[in-house]
Amino acid sequence: MSLTLAFLFAGLTMDFAPPVADVVHPNGQITTRDATLDPTVRKAADGDELAAVTFHPAPSPALVIAAPAGKPWPSFSKGSLQVTVQNGMPWPVTLVVDVGSAGGQHLKATVGLPPGPPQELQVPLSAWTPRTYGMQAGPPMPMVINGTSYLVALVTEGAIADNQVTSITFSMPQPGAAQTLLFGKVVLGTNDGLASRAYTGIVDKYGQFTRATWPEKIDSDAALKARAIAPKGAPTGGAAGLDQFGGRTDMPAMQASGFFRVQKQGERWWLVTPEGHAFFSLGVNAVNHTDGRTYVQGREFMFADPAAANGKYGGHSDSRSDNGSQRDNAMNHGRWWDVYANNIARTLGDDFENAWRKRTLDRLKAWRFNTLGNWSDPGFAGDKRMAYTVPILIHGDFNTVSTGYDYWGRMPDPFDPRFAKAAQQAVANATKDKANDPWLLGYFADNELAWAGQGPQGRWALATGSLAKGPQSPAKQAFIAYLKKTHGDAATFAKAWGMNNITDWKQVEAEGFKAPDPSEPHPAIATDYIAFLKLFAGEYFRTVAETLKKADPHHLFLGGRLAVRTPEVEEMSAKYTDVTSINTYTDLPEHGFDVSEFKRWDKPVMLTEFHFGSSDRGPFGSGVAAVANEEERGKAYARFVDAAAASGIIVGTHWFQYVDQPVTGRILDGENAHIGLVGITDIPFGGFTRAVTDTNARVGGGSGGGSHR
Repeated sequence: MSLTLAFLFAGLTMDFAPPVADVVHPNGQITTRDATLDPTVRKAADGDELAAVTFHPAPSPALVIAAPAGKPWPSFSKGSLQVTVQNGMPWPVTLVVDVGSAGGQHLKATVGLPPGPPQELQVPLSAWTPRTYGMQAGPPMPMVINGTSYLVALVTEGAIADNQVTSITFSMPQPGAAQTLLFGKVVLGTNDGLASRAYTGIVDKYGQFTRATWPEKIDSDAALKARAIAPKGAPTGGAAGLDQFGGRTDMPAMQASGFFRVQKQGERWWLVTPEGHAFFSLGVNAVNHTDGRTYVQGREFMFADPAAANGKYGGHSDSRSDNGSQRDNAMNHGRWWDVYANNIARTLGDDFENAWRKRTLDRLKAWRFNTLGNWSDPGFAGDKRMAYTVPILIHGDFNTVSTGYDYWGRMPDPFDPRFAKAAQQAVANATKDKANDPWLLGYFADNELAWAGQGPQGRWALATGSLAKGPQSPAKQAFIAYLKKTHGDAATFAKAWGMNNITDWKQVEAEGFKAPDPSEPHPAIATDYIAFLKLFAGEYFRTVAETLKKADPHHLFLGGRLAVRTPEVEEMSAKYTDVTSINTYTDLPEHGFDVSEFKRWDKPVMLTEFHFGSSDRGPFGSGVAAVANEEERGKAYARFVDAAAASGIIVGTHWFQYVDQPVTGRILDGENAHIGLVGITDIPFGGFTRAVTDTNARVGGGSGGGSHR
């Protein structure tokens, strides 16, 4: 089918300039680099002519198409490059497309070409990503329209000048063996109708991706009700061999304090239940019915059923901010649709809160989980069926420091007296009516603070960011006080840091001071940065710990859910918290943090976020730690949790998260991955939960339990 015909059938119109090049009948504009163009004409099933190009092993073998000298090709910033291309290999290959224009400007795209019939490849001629459409991962490619397979480059970077295209290059990144592709005519179109079509009608009335099928996908309310039932035989109390909190009665008993605590027994650390039994926390994060919200406003064309997307399970929010999580997110405010809540109501009715909590707890207990992790529905605390955690979220008008990363915001300045007051209020809010609850495992402080920046010098970002502040900054004042105490006069400091232009401390105190990177000739820089990072982290954790223990002396301080971090932060967390919580998305725990250091400090750790995702159940993303398919998720879970339990210092693992993220992205930041125990329909992923149950039973102890459904 010709390109023009396909667009007419798709309800789209495209205007084309004449082909800029015909790879089958080259006219001298086409050259190769570490590649061979075979002049033999081949015909596709629809009659299109193709020519084979073999890319040889080399750093970047390429097919290069150049415009005639002094005659650049016309193009449009809202247009696209189209070319018919076929992968001649029995495996997927990577193709890099580079469009060059006058002035040395370039626009690039990298696409994966599947084996099989020819694809109509389209590369939009302006920079865009799935974030342009409010999500982190775009729909799978290729897509089929009226029998023709279209492959749209969903990520393009750079820019070109209108009507000034001078070259088009197709290349491969370092192929290990010769790879053959077949190319047809290369065309520059005048609009991006097909690119928008990639995102049109992608979500059905149940929030499912419309262009794929998988075992848990449903097509009616009756099917939804049949699949989203509670597991039969789910335990209402503890399984055999466990106390009511999930502690192991088959192991030597420890002191019962009436609350959860932590203790080292022999060579390993354990959490201890209020009844005095060893407890490995097997938790799930975000067990709530509000994480299925996705923005509709500005993206109405993505939803195949407007009545559902604009129904009563909706509201309005505004996620816009200068945080890193919102950079380049173009659709992040307005009306949203709560897909998950809508589906729960289809099976439990509009007043579903209590019934949903019961069904969810029945499932979690059947799957042998024993802890409700962070971001879970506070209503579970009143059910007294499973240990739970509480976040201490410290907000206020205190000073902050930027590390340049700032994904969730800038770092709070713990040296600011207003931070201590804010911590007092946050602790008061978190501990209200909780101090005497034996089901409370403990408290987290904040979440994934920006303790470091990005890049090779990111470790020092908090130190250099503090020094860049003005003289009124409490963090900067604390750092300079340390420097003066350590070095004495400014001249001694300048020599130690290799900054001969510094003659007075006022130069360092000035706003915008550019601190140097550590270097071998000046080891004092790194030494001072390390000391300050410990000072900063120590002030934060000490302030929170002391405030919390005054308000609630019985429960555990579970740390700060560290993500981006430094060794200094880990050390100070180990010093001031009962358990250091770390969020790590790695194949094994030891690849996510320094196990040996915590063994040296002899302090316990809880891994409070991890997951393994795949892209074969609807949502486009595979999460932070991706595996090949659904079956591999269960195997990866077993490897991770078994290794954690065997470490001797890890006292729990908390999966992120309970429910799959919406296909079109959550309102918080556009994440849209298949990482859940249940889908957005509230239907469990049976194969995965069976594997999870087996692992949890092995690690958590006990016997018996319910169905894996």
